[in-house]
Amino acid sequence: MNSIYQFTIPIFIKSLKALDGVLLKAQEYVAEKGLQDITLLEERLAPDMFPFVKQVQIACDNATRATARLSDREFLPAADDEKTLHELRVRIKSTLESLSTISEDLFEGAENRRVTLSSVPNKFMTGLDYAREYALPNFFFHVTTAYAILRKHGAGIGKADYVGGLPLQDMN
Repeated sequence: MNSIYQFTIPIFIKSLKALDGVLLKAQEYVAEKGLQDITLLEERLAPDMFPFVKQVQIACDNATRATARLSDREFLPAADDEKTLHELRVRIKSTLESLSTISEDLFEGAENRRVTLSSVPNKFMTGLDYAREYALPNFFFHVTTAYAILRKHGAGIGKADYVGGLPLQDMN
């Protein structure tokens, strides 16, 4: 079992499915309140933060970019042209489909792979450090911020929506 794979791909998939569920509730909220999608898409937690639409786009990109770096594959960014909640849900579904095609064997040696970031020239991290110290925290920052924006706006979501379920088993 490859631990880098196990602590990235399944986590990205679970969290993106939960984010999709949150967006479904956001669609219901918009319809119930008679709002336009743009009202939520442009909402921010603070003036210097990205709006909701960008938080979701970045969360999707973080998952696919991290996967590409850790599996030594090319990252192909999406267009970032979503203008509705439905289009954001399509983006999430597309990301989920892409992640579901990644096999564990592509992560062979990922923990020692050199990972570079364009924002920090002439430096690298190991794949383990990248996954643990950058990829996962950055991914969760954007997922959490998207959730918080909707929660702040009044959408009917809670922690259970964010968590997206637990792998509970019977004690028998």
